[in-house]
Amino acid sequence: MARIRKQLESTENQERWLLTYADLITLLLAFFIVMYAMSQIDAKKFDKVSQALNGVLKGGSSIIDKGDAEQIKNLGLIKLGDLNIIQKQLAKKFEILGKNEEVQTEITERGLVVHIMESALFEEGSADLMSRTTEILDIIYEGIKGRPNHVRIEGHTDDRTIQSLIYPSNWELSTARATSVVRYFIDNYEISADKLSALGYSEYRPIKPNNTIENRAINRRVDIVILTMDLTLKEPSSQLYEFANNR
Repeated sequence: MARIRKQLESTENQERWLLTYADLITLLLAFFIVMYAMSQIDAKKFDKVSQALNGVLKGGSSIIDKGDAEQIKNLGLIKLGDLNIIQKQLAKKFEILGKNEEVQTEITERGLVVHIMESALFEEGSADLMSRTTEILDIIYEGIKGRPNHVRIEGHTDDRTIQSLIYPSNWELSTARATSVVRYFIDNYEISADKLSALGYSEYRPIKPNNTIENRAINRRVDIVILTMDLTLKEPSSQLYEFANNR
């Protein structure tokens, strides 16, 4: 019996290496399968992303699904560093124009924000652009021209109650001012309308407390926000709805 047990143990020890060898072969097989899969280029996806990029960079809008949006984002289109460059270019031009007191720029988590004080664009209580404002808006257009980023135009007021037959409240005034800037860009330049949006915040997004004349003047402004590409890809598009309805 002892001899039989010894022979069995010897046989098990001799065959134990086969388990390790089988595990090694399995791991190698899995490794080569993964490497092969990573080396394959999905031609359809590549072509779709290429077409989307081509349409966006030409100033139009293209249909981008979530998967393609992630791939485009990873390509680094118009990152925050590029917005920093635009900011410096705009700030220099505003300084040369002598408007650096009325126009300020800053980089936030949303993107590049251009703050334009009311006095640089409108008469008090009005949403009609003054003729001398075109220089400021023309400079901003040069910064956004040909770029795929979405641009938000945001109107802001102070906390004083408006007394106007045209604008019953600051909500209407702030929205009308944002819309006036949007209309200027659309009417004077070849810019896709769905690249722009207009919002009115009334007195509810102040920069300073509304407790002095100076602070109220700062709060009465229009903000032009050049969104980061991460936020741009989340913006709805008219063509997106058309695409969804035709599927």
